[in-house]
Amino acid sequence: MITLTEGAIEALSNGNGGNDAVLQLVSIRKIEGGNGPIRFRVMMSDGRHTMSSFMLCTQLNCMAEDNLLAPNCVVLLKRHVTNILKDGRRVVIILEIEVLRPAADVNGRIGNPMPYSDGQIKAPPAQQAPPPAVPVSRPPLQAQIGNDTPCSASFPPPVNRAVGKDFGKKPAAPAAMPGAPAGKVVPIASLNPYLSKWTIRVRVTNKSSIRTWSNSRGEGKLFSMEIVDESGEIRVTGFNQEVDKYFGLIEVGKVYYISKGSLKVANKQYTSVKNDYEITLNGETSIIPCEDNCDVPVLQCDFVSIGDLENKEKDSVVDVIGVCKSVDEVTRITTKTNREVSKRTLSLMEASGKMVTLTLWGEDAEKFDGTSQPIVAIKSAKVSDFGGRSLSASFSSTVMINPDIPEAYKLRGWYDKEGHSLEGQSLTESKGSGGMGNSNWKTLSDVKTEHLGHGEKADYYTCIGTIVYLRKENCLYQACPSQECNKKVVDQQNGMFRCEKCDKEFPNYKYRLILSANISDYGDNQWVTCFQESAEAILGQNAAYLGQLKDSNEAAFDEIFQQANFNTFVFRNRVKLETYNDESRIKATVMDVKPVDHKEYSKRLILNIRKMAGK
Repeated sequence: MITLTEGAIEALSNGNGGNDAVLQLVSIRKIEGGNGPIRFRVMMSDGRHTMSSFMLCTQLNCMAEDNLLAPNCVVLLKRHVTNILKDGRRVVIILEIEVLRPAADVNGRIGNPMPYSDGQIKAPPAQQAPPPAVPVSRPPLQAQIGNDTPCSASFPPPVNRAVGKDFGKKPAAPAAMPGAPAGKVVPIASLNPYLSKWTIRVRVTNKSSIRTWSNSRGEGKLFSMEIVDESGEIRVTGFNQEVDKYFGLIEVGKVYYISKGSLKVANKQYTSVKNDYEITLNGETSIIPCEDNCDVPVLQCDFVSIGDLENKEKDSVVDVIGVCKSVDEVTRITTKTNREVSKRTLSLMEASGKMVTLTLWGEDAEKFDGTSQPIVAIKSAKVSDFGGRSLSASFSSTVMINPDIPEAYKLRGWYDKEGHSLEGQSLTESKGSGGMGNSNWKTLSDVKTEHLGHGEKADYYTCIGTIVYLRKENCLYQACPSQECNKKVVDQQNGMFRCEKCDKEFPNYKYRLILSANISDYGDNQWVTCFQESAEAILGQNAAYLGQLKDSNEAAFDEIFQQANFNTFVFRNRVKLETYNDESRIKATVMDVKPVDHKEYSKRLILNIRKMAGK
């Protein structure tokens, strides 16, 4: 026989209740929230008392819809958070629950529980005086959009059934939040430069690294962060002393009380946060960690459909969510400022079947794991017309893997049920131009007949090609050994090598590759240029080792090029018509090269055969 946890209701009502309480579900009621998601309000019993201030988070709605949570069933409350409403009442949000005994196996109500409210036990219904008929408006529950964990909900005001002098009294003031500073807590949406005294209770959703500057007026450092509450979001910046004081204190995902910062009009050139103002930390600023953070949203996202990205302007900033359909390996590229950064490209797909390419950089690229095809949500991604429509993360973007929000659960259910079998339609393919997307396949004869590269912008395409000839002459050059520079050095004939770009001389150098290759398929062939990473992938050796062989063992050096011939790869190429010495010609550059995945390649060929057979 299952024993209920007596006293659990009283503890939960007072905010002292823990998890792992065994309770009986007395009743469950569906509440429509207008345009918001459906919510379920629950009454629980511990055998002694009942309380109706329980609510399921939307991720558990399926348990109610499948009748797993039915009246009289016995459950284990495994995880919950408690929200405090404006009138001081507590609402228990059920985050995780387990059915110990289904309703069919329970013989009615356990014990003789009485309603528990405001710390006092109500008299049984038979002993209550008949309440006066008072019409009461009961608005529907309003669920916080975008997140259930933590969750903010507004219960309808209770019917006041008291009689006598207490009737009509205002509810008690809410209890002070743990660790809250003195003063009224206001929402972010109410902040403006004319408000002198304010305190906000916010969650940090993004924090930059420390950046430095140096100019004619001096030098310094700064960092910025993005914060959010139920009403909106805002950007915060700290300089110099505030960097030393607060940078180590702030943790992404944690909740803080912030007060006495300077407000000014936001510079939209440096932020995509949806607020007309931004906060600057100063000497009077106070930042205090908040212990009770359950009802502050994790993030505020205004997700744009992947299919709607075609209508977005280049360089616009959007929030997007999708399932990671495919992912490439991390590569290292050299930027225009000669700085090497990590890069990873993945394809996101939504329930419509539309796909878009997302590029991650730096630490996000190195840490991302797409093997289990996770749900990826990105806030403040930049829209590019690079080969159609694509997305790129930036320093102000927030990348979330399998976020705890309703949109992610809905997308996960769709993908596991039917989405995994869909091929997907890339935005670059639907635009009819080349792109970095895996679906934009061309044969080498297609490249010529479609005159790719002859427009104002370069075209991009993916092809299967076989190496038929490699030009090893002049494929290596001596480059500047500085990490941020790849400029060719000049041999000073005195044991030193000079870099004109760095304006320095070095006792050594590093080898870099520029490889010309002729690739072929069944219909045509094409000369392409391969730089460092792609050349090393084709040859199977790094540039430093090749340089040593060239200087010490010419035969072994030639053998590596011979072995690389007639190997087949997947190439992603960029083609553009360029003019040099009054002569115009198509220049093809390999952007990426990787081995052929024959399983995926066969699937694509079968799909093409079916399309042709349909015609």
